[in-house]
Amino acid sequence: MASLAQSSIALSSSEFLGRSLKCASAPSTATPSSRSFLIRAGPYTDELIKTAKSIASPGRGILAMDESNATCGKRLASIGLENNEVNRQAYRQLLCTTKGLGQYISGAILFEETLYQSTTDGKRFVDCLKEENIVPGIKVDKGLVPLPGSNNESWCQGLDGLAQRSAEYYKQGARFAKWRTVISIPNGPSELAIQEAAWGLARYAGISQECGLVPIVEPEVLLDGDHGIDRTLQVAEKVWNEVFYFLAKNNVVYEGILLKPSMVTPGADCKDRKSPDVIAEYTLKLLKRRVPPAVPGIMFLSGGQSEVEATLNLNAMNQSPNPWHVSFSYARALQNSVLKTWQGRPENIEAAKQALLVRAKANSLAQLGKYSAEGESDEAKKGMFVKGYVY
Repeated sequence: MASLAQSSIALSSSEFLGRSLKCASAPSTATPSSRSFLIRAGPYTDELIKTAKSIASPGRGILAMDESNATCGKRLASIGLENNEVNRQAYRQLLCTTKGLGQYISGAILFEETLYQSTTDGKRFVDCLKEENIVPGIKVDKGLVPLPGSNNESWCQGLDGLAQRSAEYYKQGARFAKWRTVISIPNGPSELAIQEAAWGLARYAGISQECGLVPIVEPEVLLDGDHGIDRTLQVAEKVWNEVFYFLAKNNVVYEGILLKPSMVTPGADCKDRKSPDVIAEYTLKLLKRRVPPAVPGIMFLSGGQSEVEATLNLNAMNQSPNPWHVSFSYARALQNSVLKTWQGRPENIEAAKQALLVRAKANSLAQLGKYSAEGESDEAKKGMFVKGYVY
């Protein structure tokens, strides 16, 4: 019986994949070197690549303002405001109408409610962002739920109906998407949780690209725990190994995605803290081992770091050239000072917008490797880690 010929998929990412992808085919007279694999281009491929490059542009990053209504309510409660649509709309209007923000911000991730909201003058938030050359994005996952058979871990839901929802989001003006799943080091992580996270991200990414949305791939390795930085690196390597294996399985175009990883840091309760230079060393080691250069942008999440800490770590990673655009996709690390300045008072709106510009500019400089923490306030240096954080 004739044996099946096998060969590994020839992708620019192949040398970075810990698992090899095999393809069974009928016997052929073609030589191994002449065999090729066709990666099907979708109807939006060119647009996806253009959008991803636009977001991954020098000196700019992403403003993550896609908090669920419940999480946004917690933010509003911290300044004494009730969680209702009027207050959520007022705060998001403040962010979306900040003049000059596009100099530092290339994309803004919105919650579904925000994607369809307008200013009090009737101007769509999407249009406000576009005027600043900021690409509107949308959170598409439906949140975390317990993963049966795991060690008290979770999985991310939202694949059902995703294609239909994504098509509607595209019509509304969104051009990229975000799906956040999490990995907990204290709880394992189990093989089941890692593979479920990777597979869900890959299916979401494939569906998003089919609908014209650049997928942000975000398996967040949570800061919870007292583990050291070497353990974080070990887990992150395993996670990203699985993620890229399944992205390839789902024919995802790497040039049309963005990554949103955690920085490689010690656990929040670890007493052996590390300097920005060491965190940069470990994080770049992870990226070089696992992320193919075809990926245009690495947009780091802040994960509960203080505003200054997140910016210093990003700056340290940009002290020498990288194969990818290494930047930020921050929520709390861009918004904390803004909220505290605003306090829900109309007379503080302009000052709050200036606070946003200050933080956005600081991270813009960090993306260029030119940031200095000199003159930063004590408030900006306060950590924002929340154990078991739910977005």
